[in-house]
Amino acid sequence: MLARARLITAASFTGSLGWGLILPFQYAYTVNTRSWGASIGVLTGTVFCVGAVVAAPLAGRMADRYVAGHVAVGFHLLAAAASLGMAAAPNAALFLTSIAVFGAAITAASPAAQVLVLECVSSDQRRAVFAYQFTSLALGMAVGAFAGGQLIDLRSPTGMWPAFIGSFLGFTAAAGLLYLAAGHPTHSKAPVSMSDPSARPLKSMAAYRHLARHSNVRLLAIVSMALAAGFYAQFETGLPAFALESLDVAASTVGTAAAVNCLVIVGVQWLVVRVTGRSSGASLLAVVGTVWVLSWLMLEAALFFSPDQASVLFVAAFAVFALGETMYAPILGPLAAAVAPPGMVGTTLGALAALRTGISAAGPLIAGLLLAFDLPHVFVLVHVVINGVAVAVALRLHRAVKVSPLGVDTGLVDPQRSSRV
Repeated sequence: MLARARLITAASFTGSLGWGLILPFQYAYTVNTRSWGASIGVLTGTVFCVGAVVAAPLAGRMADRYVAGHVAVGFHLLAAAASLGMAAAPNAALFLTSIAVFGAAITAASPAAQVLVLECVSSDQRRAVFAYQFTSLALGMAVGAFAGGQLIDLRSPTGMWPAFIGSFLGFTAAAGLLYLAAGHPTHSKAPVSMSDPSARPLKSMAAYRHLARHSNVRLLAIVSMALAAGFYAQFETGLPAFALESLDVAASTVGTAAAVNCLVIVGVQWLVVRVTGRSSGASLLAVVGTVWVLSWLMLEAALFFSPDQASVLFVAAFAVFALGETMYAPILGPLAAAVAPPGMVGTTLGALAALRTGISAAGPLIAGLLLAFDLPHVFVLVHVVINGVAVAVALRLHRAVKVSPLGVDTGLVDPQRSSRV
């Protein structure tokens, strides 16, 4: 069982490494290297998100109806093929098509891989395995971005080929590891919502109407979207723009903050799992929202200091954001499995992924409008309010889960066993 968990964690690292090789450089590659213009550069992010939003619900349904591990393998291989498609694209249209497929494949693989974890890991270890999987994703992305910076040459039309080939190899290796993880029978106890024999397949729209009728699923969806809007939607674009335009800090400060964010995740993830292992998932979502409110208030305070002092607060805020991330990542999968209707865990995870991606896609637009009109205080206030909403709804979900008649699995951790994952 633990061997399978290690294979899944290794697959997360190698796949994320492949993603990290491409993601930070795709805009500069399209605009400067291929000379396709800024509009195509902006469209790369848009079509990536569109592909992700379309694919996530489909992949969730597939994970419920077929072998989840094989679904994850298929989408990793599709991401590998899309990596080569981007390298070989002779024009902007084919490049955008490839990156849309790339975004769809990466996002679609996630709910299937999460279902695989839930199937092959016992309930007292799920939160720990999701934590280590998240750490592997963050570390793989960081290693990939660093390696990409060393390997590529954006002055040459073929200068991104090492990154594209590395991405192909990373996703192919991840597919192989997931195939090994999915290839052995398991005897672990699956969540009730995954194993209920009364569950029956529903047509696509009927399935989502069925999901919408479950109040706990609705509450979790609201919390998930609020937390996505409250931080993740601004991580790559809004917060760096806020730092550069409103705080007037050096560009190197943004890079330092991102590195500190990753280091905190890697450094404290195991400790956070041990400390919070006996807490319910819904209550921890409220804690995450509270922590992120504190982070945004630190950014508000930074507006009143000199650029040098603001730099320190900005980096510190990213460290606090990371603390919330270490609590958020391990609990979403087990909690979704707990509140999902019978036989619809993959569908629930896919729907949540699509909602989070859609909300996150709007983040740069919000940041762009508010910061363009020189409204940094409003920018911060909006995100404080969003995270406050997440806290309130998470507390309501916590109360609802406590009185649930279904014997909800909260994903509590056995610290002795989780330390051996």
